[in-house]
This record gives sequence, structure tokens and C-alpha cells, in this order.
Amino acid sequence: MASVPQVLLNRPKVGTNARQQMDAYEPVCAVFRRYLHGEKLKFTPERAMILDATLRKEGLFEAEGLVNDVKALGHRVSRATVYRTLNHLQDAGIVKQVFFDNRQSYFEVIAGRTTHDYLICVDTGEVIEFNSEKLKKLRDEICAEHGYDPLSHQFHIFGLSPKARSRKA
Repeated sequence: MASVPQVLLNRPKVGTNARQQMDAYEPVCAVFRRYLHGEKLKFTPERAMILDATLRKEGLFEAEGLVNDVKALGHRVSRATVYRTLNHLQDAGIVKQVFFDNRQSYFEVIAGRTTHDYLICVDTGEVIEFNSEKLKKLRDEICAEHGYDPLSHQFHIFGLSPKARSRKA
């Protein structure tokens, strides 16, 4: 059996006030432009292409897949630019980076979308995304007990899938 992966936390640079400014109806492009302006960075054509390719993604995706998607659309962009732009998108609160272990990270678009939690098989590596209102309610209750305002959460359950159990039997 594979060793249990460690979950690595990430913290976006966007604070509570900036998140509150991100109106649900505001175009994601405007959110990204405002973030870049605040960081004294330009909204370049390459960043626009990467933002567009990112927003086309559903569920979890890898950075390398995004590099391939941008190139498949006929655009020239370096891997370094894609990785840096993903970091900026994360800091702007548009994507979140998800770590299931120390070997691979994934990204998920969160701006204007429902975020997911994950069920991960430690043997096969299978990942199932799910969304639980009970879990969100529990999160809100725990935050209220400690005086926190919940912004988001990441919940990962590590276990053995039925496929992994049947292989072991």
C-alpha cells in the first residue's frame, strides 16, 4: 500500500476585504486586472490567454495540461509564464491549488463556481470530487465558535476505494 500523502496548505494573498470586493457578478477578468494593478503588474496578452484557458477548465487540472491547452490553441507561451500566471490567479482568489501529496499539485477554478472537496484513494490515486452542504454547515459552526468568518475550506478524505479493496482480496 502506498504511504499516506500529506496535505500541504496554501494561503492566497487576497485578504477579507479584497474577497468581499469580488462580487459574484463581476467578470473574472476584472478581478484579475484589479489584482495585477494592485501588484503593479500588467495584464499582458499571455496572461489573458492563460486566464481564458484556465476558465475553460472543469474540475481539477494540472499546470502541464494548461500549458498544452494554450499551445493547442496556437499560442506561444513559456511554461514559466503559465506557472507564474497560475500563482497570480491563485493569489487573486480565482483558482485554488490543491495538494494531495508532495509529488503532484492540481488547480481548480473557484471564482464564480462551487468548490469541491475530495475523496482520495491512497492505493490507486483515484480522486472523487464531492460537495457537501453538511460539511459547509459544520465549517460555519466551527468558525462561529472561534469568531472566524469562513472564506473557504479544503476537505480531503484519504482511504481505500472499492477497487483497491477488491485488488487486495
